[in-house]
Amino acid sequence: MTYSCAYFERDGMTLDDAQVAKYDLVCRKLGLEPGMRLLDVGCGWGGMVLHAVRNYGVSAVGITLSSEQATFAARRVAESGVGHLVDIRLQDYRDVGDGPFDAISSIGMFEHVGLKQLSEYFAVLEHLLVPRGRLLNHAISRPSGQPAFGSRTFISRYVFPDGELQEVGGVVSSMQTFGLEARDVESLREHYARTLRCWVKNLETNWTEAVDLVGLGRAKVWRLYMAGSALSFEASRISIHQVLGVKPDANGASGMPETRSAWVTRHSLPLV
Repeated sequence: MTYSCAYFERDGMTLDDAQVAKYDLVCRKLGLEPGMRLLDVGCGWGGMVLHAVRNYGVSAVGITLSSEQATFAARRVAESGVGHLVDIRLQDYRDVGDGPFDAISSIGMFEHVGLKQLSEYFAVLEHLLVPRGRLLNHAISRPSGQPAFGSRTFISRYVFPDGELQEVGGVVSSMQTFGLEARDVESLREHYARTLRCWVKNLETNWTEAVDLVGLGRAKVWRLYMAGSALSFEASRISIHQVLGVKPDANGASGMPETRSAWVTRHSLPLV
């Protein structure tokens, strides 16, 4: 129950282990520390907020537009015994009014913002951050010069209606236009190809159950979509980037470490 690509940082990792590693990489890039306040935009099924709270001692707000996700995530939070530290909301990011936050994560949500809304997206998130606060934007991207998916493409018609991909240079430029200094850009393209192949294997292993749940037609659509997407990532027809931005304070100080070792090294707390 985790969105977007895993992070296979070591040989022999299972998909589940690699998804945990993805969340931990995001936490480290955000510089999370005990007592901080995190906003997870598009929180999905609650994986990111749970990992951050249990392993980094933060409090967290997770927002989603899906009532099914909100219900499921809230139940996971309650069952994990961290309900006093996590607030799951059915809410649009533009309606969040109780900032500021020390850090903001956005994992697999940005593709649904829309190219015309990039300015509002970054302006709102910048406003919600404290000075020296960080934003980690994790999103699929298209190569430079390649148009966004047309309305009659397979993906637009059957999988992600109205989804739009941005070129990573445009993401960085838009982020910086609204006061967020881009500090790190990392492609996880090969990791997404590997993740998709794991997903296809899981789907085929559980094919009868999947068909019983959603019907043969939808199951075939998703198998084709994920297999085709794996090939697209491998061929560099699409990519995925984590872009880390920081909001400098009034004197221009970022509070960023001098080297990338702050997030290359795994956090000292045991992963839960």
